[in-house]
Amino acid sequence: MIVKTEDLIISLAADARAPTERLWPPGGRLVIWLALSLPWIALVVALMGLRPDLADKLKEHGWLLEQGAALAVALTAAMAAFCAVVPGRPVWERVAPVLPLLVWFGTLSVGCFNELLTSGAQGLQFQTDWACLPGIMMVGVVPGVAMALMLRRGAPMTPVLSIGLGGLAASALADFGLRLFHTTDASLMVIVWQVGTVALLTMLSALLGRRLLRWRHRLAA
Repeated sequence: MIVKTEDLIISLAADARAPTERLWPPGGRLVIWLALSLPWIALVVALMGLRPDLADKLKEHGWLLEQGAALAVALTAAMAAFCAVVPGRPVWERVAPVLPLLVWFGTLSVGCFNELLTSGAQGLQFQTDWACLPGIMMVGVVPGVAMALMLRRGAPMTPVLSIGLGGLAASALADFGLRLFHTTDASLMVIVWQVGTVALLTMLSALLGRRLLRWRHRLAA
């Protein structure tokens, strides 16, 4: 049976349960996410206390580059996540965080090499730093929850990728805040414990993608 376009539109309009609200553009949603996330991070940093050597760290180009790269990962991943829940957006937007990720890992790798040249094998001594995991989770709880709630308002075309990008954004932003009060700066330690925690939380977020993002009519069924 052939259905006329006019009849289809009338049928869909009759079945609509509520008016559809148009999403803000991804850039605007990114601003809202930051407006929700940054005050929480500032509060956590204030409660934990700024690291005593922060003034010296702000003079180190390597530390600033690492922090800038982590922040760039958070921003590009958040923007990519918001773009991924809007049908018709270019696919390349979803891989935008790759370059900042490479820069972030590259700066830390260069730090490892410099520490090896300066202090020899002793400069790459490995120690446990379990405080990174709960620290990043504590700083990232509000950015993570805000991201999940905001993504649920979009179209879950690629739920695993969307939530994975959102988890990457929240955890990278959390690591940026963590290093404002956590004093572990050895590049190898940062790669294993901090970047490793970011990677772990990103993977866990992606695994929850299909549960967190579903078509609304399925939830209502």
